[in-house]
Amino acid sequence: MSSEDQSREGRRRGANGSESVGGSAGEDGTRRDEEAVSRFVERFAADMTEAGMQRTASRVFAALLTSDDASMTSAELSEKLRISPAAVSGAVRYLTQVSMVGRERDPGSRRDRYRLHDQGWYVTITQRDSVLSRWENTLRAGAETLGRDTPAGARVAETVEFFEFLQQELLALMDRWKDYQETKRVEEAEGVPARGDRA
Repeated sequence: MSSEDQSREGRRRGANGSESVGGSAGEDGTRRDEEAVSRFVERFAADMTEAGMQRTASRVFAALLTSDDASMTSAELSEKLRISPAAVSGAVRYLTQVSMVGRERDPGSRRDRYRLHDQGWYVTITQRDSVLSRWENTLRAGAETLGRDTPAGARVAETVEFFEFLQQELLALMDRWKDYQETKRVEEAEGVPARGDRA
């Protein structure tokens, strides 16, 4: 392999998030400490695991999040996280089911590449709305079954009210988030300083 090919390979590995000797270069040419990145991946994955996500899925998601192009192959994930391809497959299956990750064909090969969805958090939170709707419908039927004038029925009915309130607030919050993102894009295009940088 020529020195030019080796350099190109090093840049590719750095962009997809795999480990490289001495750290990897980001898109802006700056180098980052791969050990520090790995510590961040494990810390954030631990936070998500504690919140209820599967541990390996949390690690895969965090690894993809730290990749400059938000995508990696199964082999790259396996190498970076030091887990088996089977473990990667199971984690990706879960992340695909909850619409946090998509699968695409790696150009020029038969390998699958896994990519974070654009606005993944928005999609995930929005999908929770349909879950809440199912819970709400089931709980409403339960309240009627138990009788709203009984302590148990009243408790379930109050839970229904909570989920109704939560859904309304989530929808309003998602609308505000979209408005915020659009305003931010316009301001950046017009050269307006970021809000945190304003006096």
